[in-house]
Amino acid sequence: MSQPYYLRGSALNVRMNSVVGWLARHGISLMGSAEMSVRGRRSGQMQRIPVNPHTHEGTRYLVSARGHSQWVRNMRAAGCGELRVGRRAHAFTAEEVTDDAQKALVLRSYLEKWGWEVNQYFQGVTAKSSDAELLAACPDHPVFRITVED
Repeated sequence: MSQPYYLRGSALNVRMNSVVGWLARHGISLMGSAEMSVRGRRSGQMQRIPVNPHTHEGTRYLVSARGHSQWVRNMRAAGCGELRVGRRAHAFTAEEVTDDAQKALVLRSYLEKWGWEVNQYFQGVTAKSSDAELLAACPDHPVFRITVED
């Protein structure tokens, strides 16, 4: 059995993520970015990561561009988290999208908005890729439907 797809960030990517997370913590959202906190499945400690919450057809989603990352594994275990921009923090529940047809639609719209930032992690798949190419990418990019508690 092969390992799930995961692309580790370069030193520059890690540094940029820390800057984006810091900005979100201090109230500055870059094009809708936020800092997500999710409880670690092993440590029990809250883990923070910058994310790009995405709305598709009125429903909010979190997409893992880099694949089956630690935050994805933590989200599967916790089922909930918190999105923060400055002092505004919103708890949410999360349900992983398992229907590849639905997931492909979300991925296409996510790539339309965020492709300039994340295309490099999608192994040549872009918003303009065919439906078959997007479907083929689905197993590598977990998607969570989130319900924000206001």
